[in-house]
Amino acid sequence: MQTQHVDDELIQAAAHVARTRCRGDNHTVAAAARARDGQIVTAVNAYHFTGGPCAELVLIGAAAAQGLYDLDTIVAVGDRDRGVIPPCGRCRQALLDYFPTLKVIVGAGDRVRTVLIADLLPESYVWADHQ
Repeated sequence: MQTQHVDDELIQAAAHVARTRCRGDNHTVAAAARARDGQIVTAVNAYHFTGGPCAELVLIGAAAAQGLYDLDTIVAVGDRDRGVIPPCGRCRQALLDYFPTLKVIVGAGDRVRTVLIADLLPESYVWADHQ
């Protein structure tokens, strides 16, 4: 697994949204992504007992709504100062399918690092290969 530069500004952006916008049980995780042109987009999860989208999935739609279709790096941060959290399996698959070269910030504390999405989903099913 090859590690890359950690985008601290991106972590700060997600942490700010988690601190200021995540309230109660409906919104508990914030995500931030940097597009290849440098723009940052943020989002929060939309929890619901029927299953709601994670912050990373909401971010895919928010980025598209802003005309950002080429994301470079993404990070998710939990509310209540939980720090960086890794994407779940469903998000890993969706992120790989939308952005096969995406970098993802994972880890906690002094172990925060940036890895390729493909490294988080080895031996993965690539949806585009079967279309």
